[in-house]
Amino acid sequence: MLNRVRSAVAHLVSSGGVSPPRPKSPDLPNATSAPPAALPEALKSPRARAGSESGAPAKTVDTRASFSRPTFLQLSPGGLRRADDQAGRAVQSPPDTGRRLPWSTGYAEVINAGKSRHNEDQACCEVVYVEGRRNVTGAPKEPSRGQGLCFYYWGLFDGHAGGGAAEMAARLLHRHIQEQLKDLVEILQEPSPPPLCLSSTPGASDPSHLVGPQSCWSSQKEVTHESLVVGAIENAFQLMDEQMARERRGHQVEGGCCALVVIYLLGKVYVANAGDSRAIIVRNGEIIPMSREFTPETERQRLQLLGFLKPELLGGEFTHLEFPRRIQPKELGQRMLYRDQNMTGWAYKKIELEDLRFPLVCGEGKKARVMATIGVTRGLGDHNLKVCSSTLPIKPFLSCFPEVQVYDLTQYEHCPDDVLVLGTDGLWDVTSDHEVAATVDRVLSAYEPNDCSRYTALAQALVLGARGTPRDRGWRLPNNKLGSGDDISVFVIPLGGPGSYS
Repeated sequence: MLNRVRSAVAHLVSSGGVSPPRPKSPDLPNATSAPPAALPEALKSPRARAGSESGAPAKTVDTRASFSRPTFLQLSPGGLRRADDQAGRAVQSPPDTGRRLPWSTGYAEVINAGKSRHNEDQACCEVVYVEGRRNVTGAPKEPSRGQGLCFYYWGLFDGHAGGGAAEMAARLLHRHIQEQLKDLVEILQEPSPPPLCLSSTPGASDPSHLVGPQSCWSSQKEVTHESLVVGAIENAFQLMDEQMARERRGHQVEGGCCALVVIYLLGKVYVANAGDSRAIIVRNGEIIPMSREFTPETERQRLQLLGFLKPELLGGEFTHLEFPRRIQPKELGQRMLYRDQNMTGWAYKKIELEDLRFPLVCGEGKKARVMATIGVTRGLGDHNLKVCSSTLPIKPFLSCFPEVQVYDLTQYEHCPDDVLVLGTDGLWDVTSDHEVAATVDRVLSAYEPNDCSRYTALAQALVLGARGTPRDRGWRLPNNKLGSGDDISVFVIPLGGPGSYS
């Protein structure tokens, strides 16, 4: 993503010598869709082609490391070449062939203007069926007496320092969520509050054997079904990140990615965000933010607290304190403004020798960085990321846990013009929430409410508006400001139709 990772990211360090035995992947169900479309042999990266031409065993070349786009785009080899053309930057959307994405979702994307070799964004849209685990207590499995659950899933994954992490997350994150929900199928369909403990009685396989809260706790803490789904999503993100750590060598899972995921389940929309992609609801002209960015600025205190509690993570190269500017050696002994992990304001302190170290968090806005390297603080991957010209890892400061916000669709009567807009930072860097809402009103008002193509047209208009047009050796917006040179990916999810979502 634009200006997110400094040139230092090119110094990703992989450990040498013999790799230790790699644990097996989680026992996930078979994929519900084919992997993203990949370029033909002639268009693969030189590294991938070299491996296939050298006579080495095929298993040493991971084709998933080559350029690919979401399967639902149904791109032909020629379409893949156009999607990869950074000069023309043609907007890509699913073909209008009658087979639409769930809920007639609109989608559009465009490649960057040269920031990276390929489009490092990935996207996923799935309908996932969850069959309840026959027995959550470890007893022998028995036929499930209840019905399974179905959830709708949309995901945007904004890669950096390579597209491997984003592509892996697009293929597998929804399957981790599916796996986490298996234990909850029967519980979520029960009207009573979820139990705080599960029985260990052998053979217990239905909710009647679930132990009520009072039998385990003297005081009951209120736990909702909604919070169980949130916990399942959070655990799935962590398991996805752990899988990337295990498989980063054998599967060439380079770089990292921000992840923005939407799940519709049992009348509620769950928006999970880890990174600087964002989502908003536009409802009857009103803007409802459904996520927030996680950057060195927004998470300064969390980062500083970790550096304060574990100074060994700073390697003697960084200070957890923040100063308005870099301190000069001649200023030793003077008093300068600073703030630490507990402060939102500023105060003065006497400058000491260790304050001359580089600050853990530096810069502001899009130029803010952690350890002078990366501009996002949550996401998946980045297990090999090091400080430039150093072996100091940055991953301990990066969280894989998303923030999950919940929107109850049943509480409002939505119309066909009410939409949830998801976008990678390529959209939001140059487009405000109010500009998005204005585009929603302008585009949708030009279509009949029952015209399902209106949401794809809206996604395309948002991408085109952020990209701009080629002018003056760059991409310019109508106001002559620079357009987004980043990869741009947008989902438009209608909240009011067609059909019933229950």
